[in-house]
Amino acid sequence: MSHDPDAGEHVRPKPNLGVLIAVLGIVYGDIGTSPLYAFKASLQLFDAAKTTQVEIMGVLSLIFWSLIVIVTIKYVLLVMRADNRGEGGILALMALAQRVSVGPRVKGALGLVGIAGACLFFGDGVITPAISVLSALEGLEVSAPDLKFYVLPISIGVIVALFTMQYHGTGGVGKVFGPVMVAWFFIIGLTGLAEIVPHPYVLLAISPTYAIGLCLQYKGLAFFVLGAVVLCVTGAEALYADMGHFGAKPIRITWMVFVLPSLILNYFGQGALMIRDPAAIENPFFLLGPEWMRLPMVILATFATVIASQAVISGAFSMARQCMQLGFLPRMTVRHTSNTEEGQIYVPQVNTALAVGVVLLVLAFKTSDNLASAYGIAVTGTFLCTAVLAMVVFRRQFRWSRAAAISVFGALFLVDTVFFAANTVKIVEGGWVPLVLGVALTGMMTSWKRGRDVLLSRWKQSSMPLAPFLARLPQSRIIRVPGLAVFMTGNPDYVPASLLHNLKHNKVLHENVLFVTVENEDVPEVSQRRRAEVALLAPGIHRVVLRYGFMESPNIPRALEELTEALEVKASQASYFLGREVLVPGMAPKLSWWRRGLFLFMARNAVPATEFFRIPSDRVVELGVRITI
Repeated sequence: MSHDPDAGEHVRPKPNLGVLIAVLGIVYGDIGTSPLYAFKASLQLFDAAKTTQVEIMGVLSLIFWSLIVIVTIKYVLLVMRADNRGEGGILALMALAQRVSVGPRVKGALGLVGIAGACLFFGDGVITPAISVLSALEGLEVSAPDLKFYVLPISIGVIVALFTMQYHGTGGVGKVFGPVMVAWFFIIGLTGLAEIVPHPYVLLAISPTYAIGLCLQYKGLAFFVLGAVVLCVTGAEALYADMGHFGAKPIRITWMVFVLPSLILNYFGQGALMIRDPAAIENPFFLLGPEWMRLPMVILATFATVIASQAVISGAFSMARQCMQLGFLPRMTVRHTSNTEEGQIYVPQVNTALAVGVVLLVLAFKTSDNLASAYGIAVTGTFLCTAVLAMVVFRRQFRWSRAAAISVFGALFLVDTVFFAANTVKIVEGGWVPLVLGVALTGMMTSWKRGRDVLLSRWKQSSMPLAPFLARLPQSRIIRVPGLAVFMTGNPDYVPASLLHNLKHNKVLHENVLFVTVENEDVPEVSQRRRAEVALLAPGIHRVVLRYGFMESPNIPRALEELTEALEVKASQASYFLGREVLVPGMAPKLSWWRRGLFLFMARNAVPATEFFRIPSDRVVELGVRITI
């Protein structure tokens, strides 16, 4: 596989004020809304009647150093250096790690790590909208206690509306995301600062001695507290995953200059409030400001959590498309919601699955405190996967010494492991949700990948090599009829099964024939210069190889239209011949019974190739191909 340096290179926007505001709206929604529940969830593990300054300062210190070590050092300063042609995210990092590693076993293991991280990301995509919207609307219990019983139905209404809006795309709504998040971070920082000014000693919690002292004093209980403290870094993966939209520099600037200070001020403000009034444990975030601000803060928090949820949902759509392009998921409908932005897509199947999952979680857990138990596993599991893949990339691609790579990422892996282990104790309380989702999705992805490999092997056994077919063609009596026929084939060295079936039944071959193969590369986007490769195989017969990156959606008619001059044919008048695979269980299967059943189920429900490749249905001829698996 070729990896041209210019393949898919992004032209990133320069970090002007408009870009920085857009970064706030798209990248920081998840981590920006963590103050709604992280500090409260961490302190609730202690006896509310006996919570003292020791516990409050210790928790604040743990939150501060979690933001510094995991978000700032690991992601902002280190992992964001490892971009795949400008793109970030767990699958982009997996592609980088597999490219620089040696040996199929190592590549397979790294692929499994990447898949596991991606599956946990989907789990995060189900939990984030549920906990974010619930935690925002629970502010009604503080500002208007009579509305307490309406929190749940209003939350479900907001969530249903959010997922219903996905069909229309995020372009228009996205214009207000940035300003809303600017107001959000400014206000939460300001309310926190207002509480810190009369109680500045709370800033002493910046010292790690308070975190260490809490752990030494409470030992086992402190381990449980770590499982709640990790909620303050949810959304850290989004900084890396959204790097392709803006580049690393704008994300780093907004984090260091605005987001991190605002978060620290708010957390420390909540801590100062708790020291002054321990009864504020009821909801320290909404009790932080003056009473007249509480209802407006509920409204602003609801907007902020919708933005946070939108970012995760859009990320899930992008992740699903990447998995499809890399061969880990069957074809699904991908609709583009913008005429100018390639990245704005809508995947109906994923949207429906997420919507159902989120509503079920809200109905099952009812409060954000209950959902907090389910949140940490998905987040910390993804952290672990990222640490492993980053260690390989920095060792091989950046030429770090073995000692440097192991010491730096080994230490970060240890921190992630402690947080992950702290969350495993919450499996019974709700941590099983992302684990079940992760295991189920991993089983689906690995089964699809292995099933396609078996299918390709079976197909090769029964297919005819292209070279002897072309050699015998001049002596054959096959009738050539006017027109252009496009035969889709997964392997350019073999005769498409659809062509053989067409000859068998219709006994004709078009004057102009294109054998079209789509190749998916482990880069985000392929440059136009490398998009297509055309070769003349015989008079009137061409082989066309079209290359796409994992962030792109194939469009075969458009690609062939661009080759009209090179091929000297009118691609707009082409007829497309595709083989519809009919899969049946074989007597000697190469897959286990559960993998085979899962693969056959996914294959039957996959979107047809015509829709996935955006081929007009009125120009398609499908010929059935029976394959035993």
